[in-house]
Amino acid sequence: MVNALYDAEVRHARRRDLETSFAHAVYYWLVDLDDLPRLPFWLRPFARFRAADHLGDPDRTIRENVDTYLAAHGIDLAGGRVLMLANARVLGYVFNPISVFWCRYADGSPACVVAEVHNTYGERHCYLLHPDEAGRARTDKEFYVSPFLTVDGHYTMRLPEPDERLGIAVTLHQDGAPAFVATLAGVRRPATTGRVARTVLRRPLVTQRTAALIRRHGIALWLRLPVVPKPARPPQNRSGLPAEHSTSDHHEEGVTR
Repeated sequence: MVNALYDAEVRHARRRDLETSFAHAVYYWLVDLDDLPRLPFWLRPFARFRAADHLGDPDRTIRENVDTYLAAHGIDLAGGRVLMLANARVLGYVFNPISVFWCRYADGSPACVVAEVHNTYGERHCYLLHPDEAGRARTDKEFYVSPFLTVDGHYTMRLPEPDERLGIAVTLHQDGAPAFVATLAGVRRPATTGRVARTVLRRPLVTQRTAALIRRHGIALWLRLPVVPKPARPPQNRSGLPAEHSTSDHHEEGVTR
């Protein structure tokens, strides 16, 4: 069984201008995009996966949208597997600071990793990565996330495909030094009906809580740091491509279901 839960802890640490940090408990899903979890009806409102919450056309499947994004970058998985690490919708709401897609060719060999970053302004940005054997990759920062950090520098990411343990890290480097570090570490649990029910009861409204904590931390920073203006640059379209690659107005509308 591929689909699983990870009991996890997320940590954020700011290293520039003002050193602050916070950590809180979460749980994440790891799902096979070709075999999403099938839960009893009474649990479905606490674990929904919808294309509207990720890159691409909300009227297609998440898997179809990932394939479309990869095809635009010259990658064809030829039916290979895609695993997604993300939060599910809980009672109609979801917030994913980061969703990660591990993409493999049909023969099982790794093709790439897609890191989809969301900000609290309702925007998203995809980074196409080719990690080394240890899961490490580097990419320039291209997306406005925190209103207290500029859109420059680069990320180093550690994104090994999860097994019994989850351990990913994202470090933003600016002016030759780490400016921000985020880590997510957890332990795998089987996504059985009983386990999902107990997890939901133990950590209710997990995505709502995550969004609220980020905003609370942002208010604390706003009282002590200047706000960096949001740059006027075209965002990626819903397909995860630069706006000039949009093929239809429908992809630009941000339609939700």
